[in-house]
Amino acid sequence: MYGIVEIGGHQYKVQAGDLIDVEKLAHDAGATITLDQVLFIGGDKPLVGAPVVGGAKISAKVIMHDRSRKLIVFKRKPGGYKRRNGHRQNFTALLITEINDGAGNTVKIDKASKNAEKYLK
Repeated sequence: MYGIVEIGGHQYKVQAGDLIDVEKLAHDAGATITLDQVLFIGGDKPLVGAPVVGGAKISAKVIMHDRSRKLIVFKRKPGGYKRRNGHRQNFTALLITEINDGAGNTVKIDKASKNAEKYLK
């Protein structure tokens, strides 16, 4: 089972055990959060939300807050003027631990998976 969830204005396709980077969230590292803006649940019986699937929730653990690698931006203007800029975006890493479709079906992270062994202790 997988789900499409909206976090910070962006949509992400997630499965239990996935590690995703999202816009920076105001939660402490190690906290467990519940995402209720689930737009779609896929699997044996797909559920499409209008705009969200009622009762569906995705649980995730905040792994860390960090900044992405530096992007170099060049701005050029007529007359030979150019300027170099750099940008590093803040992000939050989330580990998807559980997907609940609201109809009683739940998929949890496999405890033997690589991400579970590394981040769930």
